[in-house]
Amino acid sequence: MLIRNRPDIVPSEITSRQVYEGRRAFVRNLGRAAFAAAVPAVPAWAQPGPKLAGVKASTYSTIEKPTPYKDVTTYNNFYEFGTDKGDPVQYAKTLKARPWSVVVEGAVKKPRTFAIEDLLKLAGMEERVYRMRCVEGWSMVIPWTGYPLAELIRQVEPAGNAKFVEFITLADKAQMPGLHVPALAWPYVEGLRMDEAMHPLTLLTFGVYGELLPNQNGAPVRLAVPWKYGFKSGKSIVKIRFTEQMPQTSWNRAAPQEYGFYSNVNPAVDHPRWSQATERRIGEDGFFQKKRQTLPFNGYADQVASLYAGMDLKKLF
Repeated sequence: MLIRNRPDIVPSEITSRQVYEGRRAFVRNLGRAAFAAAVPAVPAWAQPGPKLAGVKASTYSTIEKPTPYKDVTTYNNFYEFGTDKGDPVQYAKTLKARPWSVVVEGAVKKPRTFAIEDLLKLAGMEERVYRMRCVEGWSMVIPWTGYPLAELIRQVEPAGNAKFVEFITLADKAQMPGLHVPALAWPYVEGLRMDEAMHPLTLLTFGVYGELLPNQNGAPVRLAVPWKYGFKSGKSIVKIRFTEQMPQTSWNRAAPQEYGFYSNVNPAVDHPRWSQATERRIGEDGFFQKKRQTLPFNGYADQVASLYAGMDLKKLF
C-alpha cells in the first residue's frame, strides 16, 4: 500500500510557494523567443489565486513527490477550451467561476441548489496528494484540496433507488470556445456508481496546491477520483443527479469500445490504440526516460479493489 499516514504534512510543506513562484518568475524573465516557444511563461491571470483557509493534512495522501505547480496548471485535458494540452491555460480566462451554483436533483429526499460559498463551508477541507493517471499514458501527483463527496451526498439523503450519481459540467459557448468544435456531445457528463461516489477517496475538489482551483483545472468545483483515469474526474460541475439507471457518460457515448463506464486504471486492459501497462510522469521523466509501470487501480487497490469483487474487469473496463 502506497498511502502513508503523514498527519504532519501541511500544504506549505509539499512544495514551498517561494520555490514554485521563483520557478515561474525565472521562466517569465528569460524572455528569449526560442526558449519561450519551448517553455512558455504562465499568463498573469493563471497565477495562484487566494489561499484556502483552515486546510488540514490528510492521512489519504501519498508521500510521492508532487508534480510541479507549473505542470499541473499548464498541461491539461479540458476540451471545453480546446483539445491541445496547452489550450486550457491559454483560453480558460473566459470562464467566470463566480457566481456559481450546483444543482443536486433526482432520486434524493432533499434536492437542493448549493451556492459555491455554501459548498466551501460544508465540511472541513483537507489537503490530499493523489496520484492521477490519464488514459493517454501520462500521470501526475497533485495536491488537491477538498473533502469527500460523501459529505455532500449525506446532505441531500439519496432515496433507496439511487444507484448511480451523474455529474454534468458547464456548457456555455460564450465562456468555453472549445464547445464550438463537436469533439464530444456537450455538456460533458460523467458518472459513478453510488458506492464509488461514497468512497472516502472520492474528493469534491476546490483547490490545488493550497490555492483555489485555477480555471484550467476545473474551477470552481470538480471531482478527483484517483483510482480511475482522469476523464472520470469531471470539471466545472453545475449539476449532480442521482439515478437508478447507469448514466450515459460522454466518452462512453462517443467511443464505447475505447472508454468503458468504470474506467478503472488497469494495466492489463489496453486501450485499443495503445498499451496501458506503462506511464510517463509529467515534470519528472523526460521523453527518453524509462517509463513507470502502471499500478492496478493507480496504486489504490488496497482501498478500492473490494468495490469490484467478482466483476470481470476486462469486460467491464
